[in-house]
Amino acid sequence: MPAATRPAPGAAPDTGVPRTVLACGEVRTCLLPAGQALDSRAAAQLLRLRADERVLVSERPNLYGRSPDTLTGVDCPLPSANGARVRAVGTVAARASLTEGRVLQTSAYFTLPASGPDHRRPWGDYLVRPGVVEPLGKLPCDAVAAGLLDGGRHGDLDVGLIAGGLLTRLLRHPLLDQRPPLRSRQTRLRWVALTAPPGEAPALERFTLAEDELRTVRLRVPEDIPAADLAGLCDDLALHDWLLTTLVRVLDGIRLGPAAPGPWPPSAPDGGLPPVVRALRPAVDHLLHLWMPRARVSGELAPLWEALEERPGFTRQWLALVQRVRDQLTLHAIPPVRREVEPAS
Repeated sequence: MPAATRPAPGAAPDTGVPRTVLACGEVRTCLLPAGQALDSRAAAQLLRLRADERVLVSERPNLYGRSPDTLTGVDCPLPSANGARVRAVGTVAARASLTEGRVLQTSAYFTLPASGPDHRRPWGDYLVRPGVVEPLGKLPCDAVAAGLLDGGRHGDLDVGLIAGGLLTRLLRHPLLDQRPPLRSRQTRLRWVALTAPPGEAPALERFTLAEDELRTVRLRVPEDIPAADLAGLCDDLALHDWLLTTLVRVLDGIRLGPAAPGPWPPSAPDGGLPPVVRALRPAVDHLLHLWMPRARVSGELAPLWEALEERPGFTRQWLALVQRVRDQLTLHAIPPVRREVEPAS
């Protein structure tokens, strides 16, 4: 099902392809390696992946840029949890986005119909259905969904390699001075979305921290929701998970506590900022204003955020972390108390 079309529930696309039963993707998220955030013009220059389509840039509710989609042709086995070898052919869509000129994301995704022909078609037949990967024969949906989340074996279709390759390309852009304001790590969010029964509301069935840098998401959604909207939801989840992860690591990497005694006011050339303040200041300058869940999630999928707010409580954790940062900055802004000890007589 092409990302731009919305067939009626239960109806097959006009191309004759059986109805979509599975969508999959992976998102890579990292801090842009630049000393200063990019403005809208520089962001559009960074994200211009194709000369024939413009970059989408918006300034409300925050500065956001998104590249046009690019397509990668694939012809390889699908991952499968039960070891079934299902060959698939088609195209994977990929795109990049930049939030507030500071957080860079690349996303690759595709959809799978319930079945396909027993033989490979000419490439032209696949190119007219961008973002659709067609199995040869019947698709073992549940086994492939589990295999996609697990990552599969060497040689299987790996959508993360496509997202990662695009990220590597962008990180080498001459606009970037390779001087990020703080240390952080790249995260990966891998997702699958299975088709829900008619009349069933979208559901986020599972969100898992699989490894240090990998998260997995399993969704159940109506058939008529475009893959691009699903990718947008998962981009949003990945962005806010990255913000939480990064701020946790900033706080874990410093020694919190009261300000150490010393001369007051500070007289050092750098203002004599305490180490805690120097460590926290980049997070305040570059991260704290980025928290804005569901800013660009479609209305049909926005309620899925409620599951993450309920448990594990994304926004509650974020607000608690932000308060810790502010408490430490306030604590170190207060002159240390000194007690004069009278000499013994």
